[in-house]
Amino acid sequence: MPDLTALAAPYSTIICDIWGVIHDGGELFPGAADRFAEWKREGKRIILVTNAPRPASSVQVGLDALGLARSSYDAITSSGEAGIAALIDPPRGVGFLGTRADRADLIAHGVIIADDDPTEIACTGLDEQRHMPTDYSATLEAWAARDVLFHCLNPDREVIHCGQREPCAGALADMYEALGGRVAWYGKPHAAIYRHALGLAGDPPLGEVLAIGDGPITDMLGAARFGIDAIFISHGINAGAPLPADFAALHDLGDWRPLATFAGLG
Repeated sequence: MPDLTALAAPYSTIICDIWGVIHDGGELFPGAADRFAEWKREGKRIILVTNAPRPASSVQVGLDALGLARSSYDAITSSGEAGIAALIDPPRGVGFLGTRADRADLIAHGVIIADDDPTEIACTGLDEQRHMPTDYSATLEAWAARDVLFHCLNPDREVIHCGQREPCAGALADMYEALGGRVAWYGKPHAAIYRHALGLAGDPPLGEVLAIGDGPITDMLGAARFGIDAIFISHGINAGAPLPADFAALHDLGDWRPLATFAGLG
């Protein structure tokens, strides 16, 4: 069995996913904070990269509440941060789909919410009333018929929240694209969030960067396409299952594969 400490040793920069790797939405995973402390003692730069649909400052507050010290990492970037940047430049009114808390977060960061026949929608996820993606079919069909642009601020299709699977904005975006709707995606596996993360780390050479994540079509696919090595955490969204054997073939990645698979950081 390969050793995570030894595998990470040659890399100066760690790009690490949050949900499913560091915590499950309710508590930190055992050993995650200790692993980060070890890497910081070794002088590594640690950039947390998440598909959370909220700004990095809000993500940091959540990590504070779970007990992860800010000294454990160097910076955070999120798909929400990237989406907000696009939604406020140029300033214009957009519709919204998600929770009341996420709506308030977007407004606090300069997004103008306009509910009357919007031509664009900012989606952070499902709302408090409708808990399954199929509950949104009629809404998505109506938007697609009007060619509404759907901004997906969380490309994840689902997460494990305190042991329960919950659908995310990415599941709605998939449905919308299947209806012929236009989707603007933010976060992993798209290149922009990796460029931003590396900028936060001082733009190290790609050969010095190691990505760690639990999402096959977000963390692993993003790392592979961006040209950086990766370690797969199997006990997050994959619930202990390995990366599919045909993963590289399905995504035209040649002979790419992660350096190793671990159950978690501990």
